[in-house]
Amino acid sequence: MNVLQSNFFELITIIFYCILIFVPLLVGVVLALYADRKIWAAVQKRRGPNVVGPFGLFQVPADGLKFIFKEIILPDSADKTVFLIAPIITLALSIAAWAVIPVQAGVVLANINVGILYIFAISSLGVYGILMAGWASNSKYPFFGALRSAAQMVSYEVSIGFVIVTVLMCVGSLNLSEIVLAQKNIWFFIPLFPMFIVFFISALAETNRPPFDLPEAESELVAGYQTEYSGMPFVLFLFGEYINILLMCAMTTILFLGGWLPPIDVYPLNAIPGFVWFILKVTLVFYMFAMVKAFVPRYRYDQLMRLGWKVFLPLSLLAVVLTSSILFFFKLAPGTVFLLALIGVGLRSSLISNHSRHRRHQNHC
Repeated sequence: MNVLQSNFFELITIIFYCILIFVPLLVGVVLALYADRKIWAAVQKRRGPNVVGPFGLFQVPADGLKFIFKEIILPDSADKTVFLIAPIITLALSIAAWAVIPVQAGVVLANINVGILYIFAISSLGVYGILMAGWASNSKYPFFGALRSAAQMVSYEVSIGFVIVTVLMCVGSLNLSEIVLAQKNIWFFIPLFPMFIVFFISALAETNRPPFDLPEAESELVAGYQTEYSGMPFVLFLFGEYINILLMCAMTTILFLGGWLPPIDVYPLNAIPGFVWFILKVTLVFYMFAMVKAFVPRYRYDQLMRLGWKVFLPLSLLAVVLTSSILFFFKLAPGTVFLLALIGVGLRSSLISNHSRHRRHQNHC
């Protein structure tokens, strides 16, 4: 009986934690969609959503309800099981990544010591949902969109990985809370400014945001891997996409902008709760995401790949070497951190060599 009670309480605790993550994310996605549309409208000298609710705030929930009550159309030639599982996997993985994100000192669902590796693993698995959607649709446009998305996400994960290695060398830990606390004196945004730019642009490509929205290029691929989706599955993909965008905004905040720490540790600023600073910084980064969407034209696919492999990859590799050399010669970091950098470079180099071997094999075929 005691075992059953303990198992029941564990189940209730897990459900409570899931709700604790999902509800704020749901509100965040609704506000992000609203802000995205408002910013885009302001750049084009339009008013944006302004009818449903005060200032148009209820427009996004109204659109969500409209999609929920629409008919779910399953293509005759589609693999129906995989077709319906794909958006669920995408949404579940995007929510799961938030389990290790600290919004304030001690306020984190799972304060694990390998938080960065967990984020890497989850973001790598996210490709499978998109590939499944493209393949199960049994249509050429979704399939091409899924292939583009997978290639794009894998390509830019390499440069993101090297950028994160430069931050980890300055900290000496994989724990996200310790990365934030290491920025008490100076935010990494200042000494690692080039890497901040590389990370920001790679985050745009990783989340399929303009100008890197090639998988959903409506002038070429209708709607990419989402072409055959309607109703609730389409909403799940949309929510998963925006939760990933907010995740990359949060990662930018944690790695470069000091997380929940105030800009200056003086009385009026440090009296404000940490989560308020965290939300403000995430909002600022999302504003940058939205502005890029509003005024940067879409890249061609060859330009996208060239930027990832021929510009960002050598630049981030050079940054790893320079950062590790400076930390080593000025004795600013322990030797274990230098070893960590070498391991990271080795792992990423093996990934690059496997990718290039696969490309050569395709060219021979």
